[in-house]
Amino acid sequence: MNARALRGIAVAAAAALLLTACTAPEEPPPRVSTTTGPSGSSQPTAAVSVVAAGLDVPWSVAFHDDIPLVSERDSARILELDESGAAREVAVIDGVQPSGEGGLLGIAVHDDHLYAYFTAANDNRIERFPLSGDAGSLALGGPQTVLDGIPKSGNHNGGRIAFGPDGMLYATAGDAGDGSAAQDLDSLAGKILRLTPEGDIPDDNPFPGSPVYSYGHRNPQGIAWDDSGAMYASEFGQNTWDELNVIEAGGDYGWPEVEGIAGDNRYIDPVQQWNPADASPSGIAVSDGSIFIANLRGERLREVPLDDLDASTEHWVGEYGRLRDVVVAPDGALWVLTNNTDGRGSAGPDDDRILRLGAP
Repeated sequence: MNARALRGIAVAAAAALLLTACTAPEEPPPRVSTTTGPSGSSQPTAAVSVVAAGLDVPWSVAFHDDIPLVSERDSARILELDESGAAREVAVIDGVQPSGEGGLLGIAVHDDHLYAYFTAANDNRIERFPLSGDAGSLALGGPQTVLDGIPKSGNHNGGRIAFGPDGMLYATAGDAGDGSAAQDLDSLAGKILRLTPEGDIPDDNPFPGSPVYSYGHRNPQGIAWDDSGAMYASEFGQNTWDELNVIEAGGDYGWPEVEGIAGDNRYIDPVQQWNPADASPSGIAVSDGSIFIANLRGERLREVPLDDLDASTEHWVGEYGRLRDVVVAPDGALWVLTNNTDGRGSAGPDDDRILRLGAP
């Protein structure tokens, strides 16, 4: 996919397919997304097609080799998608207690293990499960606790996990409604955490003996890296500013003392900020020289060029509803996960869906 071709405000026509969960979606003719340039003229960019439909509050997408896996927040199901988009239940994660923004949240795959961040009875935790079987017959082994004791809440709950280019596991943890915890290095709340795949604390973490990698976050969400190893994170603000941050080891991002760009040298300012009505940024991905950000309340896919972090372009504004996650698929296409069945959106008959952005 040529992500540079996505510049401008996308006015892609919605692919309306009446589909149900666990039923292969009938593949529509590819629709061509367009961008509107400064002259107002439209030009074809990338095809938008439906990968899967009828999902129930999906939250995260990860790949085991070429096999897509999806987490559903409230059902606690891990789904495997086949080539037609039909969903097969791999497992229901035991111990998940969904409430508010909590439930089965981020997933990641590393060395034949599925990692899952979820809300349990008393905390948020990360567990990993051995993956076995082939496409169409994947199975999970018994759980192994990677980290527990992350404060939970119906709001500001974090929940995204990803493996960095250093092979370490990173996790976002919200402040769980206690802003002061974000500045407390003895608390796991309001932090980005860094662990070995087994759950140990890396020797080169910024705070010896602690999984804390950065702090002063309200509700960090998506995390991604560019080819140079620079790390980016999206973050829900309070009432004024949502953020895109460049994450530094040991960095203090200011919450609750500041929100958005403050110009206070005690804290690290975001590189971009947006009104929450236009954003509520969730999952992010880096592809072909840009950061792509899925936005919930803002109902848009935002693109930020890596060579100009002050700039951005908006795509699909209001076209597909709430967008929860964006990931790079094995073939280089972008997959975007809608989230209109989470109680805060207006679900259509084929929601929720995974949309694919690829070459026409």
